Amino acid sequence: MYGLWSLAGVLGFTLWHGLRASLGALLGVADRPGGLYDREPRDWARHLLRWTRLSVETMGLERLEPDRPYVFAANHASFVDIWLLLAWLPGSVRFIAKRELFSIPLFGRAVRATGQIAVDRSDLEAATGSYDEAAGEVRGGRSVIVFVEGTRTRDGRLQQFKKGGFVLAIAAGVPLVPVYLRGTHRAMPRGSLWLRQQPVGLVVGQPLPTEGLSYADRDALLARAQRWFELQQAAVDAVESQA
Repeated sequence: MYGLWSLAGVLGFTLWHGLRASLGALLGVADRPGGLYDREPRDWARHLLRWTRLSVETMGLERLEPDRPYVFAANHASFVDIWLLLAWLPGSVRFIAKRELFSIPLFGRAVRATGQIAVDRSDLEAATGSYDEAAGEVRGGRSVIVFVEGTRTRDGRLQQFKKGGFVLAIAAGVPLVPVYLRGTHRAMPRGSLWLRQQPVGLVVGQPLPTEGLSYADRDALLARAQRWFELQQAAVDAVESQA
């Protein structure tokens, strides 16, 4: 019963907020910080978290300056990750999302209307252009969210990290902030339409400065972030092993 209730909420709120954002784009509503295209995704995520009654714990949000742009680098285990990031991260934020999402009926139109950035990973030149676009957004004062594994993990474990987000943070000259999402794979694993009531959490790490770094430093920045993610996963494993 909970699964059907949750699915109905996902469909209903996606339709409502997607239509509002799409209509705004059709009418030429301007994109500005705190405006329609910031509010609709955030309200969508917060409505879904309330509707599904997921228990959410957050840590480290006090490390962020609300008006400062960042590149947020998050792990990705579930569709629920998107709700947590939109609901809790401050400021005006956009995702770098795989191009396939833009083809989903209604959802794709809303994703495009709200200014999310499409990346085609099968086309290196096009992908580079997407990251250049994202760097411009960040330099203009907007934060960008990158899933460091590129796609959702199938088993809930960290997968190999991609370098794009780290190159982006260096190119934009802003701090890279690691964000660990926990419990979301159990709540809604990849390939499932059914949500399970499961405590979930968002942990914000210390922002990693990129001032003075160059393209040659991308691997070192990646390694530094990856060590932090591995420590977060180890902490979760330790708690679960005692349960």
